[in-house]
Amino acid sequence: MRFITIAIHTYEKALALRSLLESEGITVELHNVNLEVPGLSSGVRVRIPETDLPLALRIIENKELFAHPGMDKDEGHTVLVPVDFSENSYKAAIVAANIAESRSAAVKFLYSYIDPYVAGNIQLTDALNYEVGEPGARRTLDELAQKQMQNFCDRFKSAMKRGEIPVVKYSSHVSEGVPEDSIVDYAKAKLPSLIVMGTRGAAKKERDMIGSVTAEVLDEGRFTVLTVPEPFELEKSLKPSNILFFSNIDQDDILAMDTLYRLFGSWQANVTIVHMPGRKRFSQLSAGKALNRLGDYCRDNFKRYHFVTVPMRENEYDKDFAELNAKYNFDLLVVPNHRRNAFSRLFNPGLAHKLLLCTDIPMLVIPV
Repeated sequence: MRFITIAIHTYEKALALRSLLESEGITVELHNVNLEVPGLSSGVRVRIPETDLPLALRIIENKELFAHPGMDKDEGHTVLVPVDFSENSYKAAIVAANIAESRSAAVKFLYSYIDPYVAGNIQLTDALNYEVGEPGARRTLDELAQKQMQNFCDRFKSAMKRGEIPVVKYSSHVSEGVPEDSIVDYAKAKLPSLIVMGTRGAAKKERDMIGSVTAEVLDEGRFTVLTVPEPFELEKSLKPSNILFFSNIDQDDILAMDTLYRLFGSWQANVTIVHMPGRKRFSQLSAGKALNRLGDYCRDNFKRYHFVTVPMRENEYDKDFAELNAKYNFDLLVVPNHRRNAFSRLFNPGLAHKLLLCTDIPMLVIPV
């Protein structure tokens, strides 16, 4: 087994890192940097098996996810499905059930509604303020939401009984609030392993460019999200076989690829890796070399995937994407996603946001 150095720390920090990694099942060796005078060493090498590198990087980059004091024991092993009781949210629930079954996880349905009594206090109009201020309005809305959620869960349970979807544990939660805020707040508190969200078709999304709940959740950049477009055919496949992976050419790509492999690595697939230039600028030659090295690493460590690397031309992204999609007929897009501040999200939407609005291909967005 080949060991590699993942970090060099002081002795105390090296011990803390070893404890964190070993708690997640990774073998760790500590080596002194100063071999001549070990007792006076200024640093200690933290070494791990090369095969555990993707998992170790994810743990180090997201320490708070692996040491959250308020998280229930099994909360993190949950697939969260925000629903609005439409057919497309039910389709997302079916996709979530298949993923949860393969990962021995549970499914959590979340629905939120806007309380008109609170909205009335905003004083949009005098009439609205008067009408929605009825004492029973909040109770009536909550009862209706609970009833709709119960009907949704009964339909889901019946489908499991008929063998139409895998049998998984599930639960539901109804809350008052703006949908995108409720989803983000709930995910922050419970840390689901995946959020599965149904989205509208590309033509409809272009008409509703502002106000997309899914886009708001993606722009938060904190959660792994799988989008299920309205035109997606469940009968076609729930197992992606042709995947397009957008690379930043940095170590975040390894983290994102590892997440993809853990979710959809139980069967073989063709993965096309493309480089989308971002804040880091590379020459065409260096970008090509880095992309090839990434491809070689992926071939060595993600054995069930067949990898192809393709550089994207400057200012020709839309055309290159269309040509690649026509050639490979992608059934999943994978986007490593950085968290962005509010100003950037408003005036310069990220790649995940742009793809959400213009494609009808399921998309896996991974925070890095």
